[in-house]
Amino acid sequence: MGFRRHGPFQAGDQVQLTDPKNKRHTITLKEDGVFHTHKGAIPHSDLIGQPEGSVVRSSGGTQYLAFRHLLQDYTLAMPRGAAVIYPKDASMIVGMADVFPGARVIEAGVGSGALTCFLLRAVGPQGHVTSYERREEFADVARKNVEKFYGGPMDDNWRLVVGDLVASIDEADVDRVILDMLAPWECVDAAAKALTPGGVICCYVATTTQMSKTVEAIRDHGCFTEPHAWETLVRDWHVEGLAVRPDHRMIGHTGFLVSARRMADGVTPPPRRRRPKGTTEEL
Repeated sequence: MGFRRHGPFQAGDQVQLTDPKNKRHTITLKEDGVFHTHKGAIPHSDLIGQPEGSVVRSSGGTQYLAFRHLLQDYTLAMPRGAAVIYPKDASMIVGMADVFPGARVIEAGVGSGALTCFLLRAVGPQGHVTSYERREEFADVARKNVEKFYGGPMDDNWRLVVGDLVASIDEADVDRVILDMLAPWECVDAAAKALTPGGVICCYVATTTQMSKTVEAIRDHGCFTEPHAWETLVRDWHVEGLAVRPDHRMIGHTGFLVSARRMADGVTPPPRRRRPKGTTEEL
């Protein structure tokens, strides 16, 4: 992956400028470029050659912190064709689905490419991600966003397919299947056929109704372990001397995640054992 993540700024680098009010601007450095704002102008030459973490001053006297943007910042600011998966959910998908370096991953519902960026980083140069997107206009936006972040085409380890997953899938023995779509339950059988034994299916859905239908579809299929459903909430804290309190705003519900593991061929999971009514003892 030919993109720079450290070292002095160079022409072509994407740089995030943050003002004293924490407002962020992303620019692509050019030898003769100028960043204009109502707080004054900043020639790109003031940044080129400077180390990451420098402070630059606009012609109006406002100071800006200069860093290469983090992936979470980029995905929240990227142009959108469809809604993006928030970094908190993308991070949970990568972590809880155990997307590892060298993994072969199928993603269905590429949206604007936010999750794709996380998956490509997780699988690394030796892994591979195949993304399926039904709508060509969304696929075009996703391709541009991914290639902008990684500094060019990702042909060696990313394939973007415009089409329906069930109708177009041609892979087998993949390690992970990630479904971000309105009706992931319709793709459970296709995911089961593509996954290697021990592989993980992980679905991202927005509503409790979708979550319920997805869980029941995975449960009824017979090739997966008992599905696990959860959501992640993020709350910042205000820390100023002894004034320590939860922030007034938080990133609450964005979506639900449902995951399960592929059983070996011909093997069905043991029947679930539930607590009897009227007792808290485990069976």
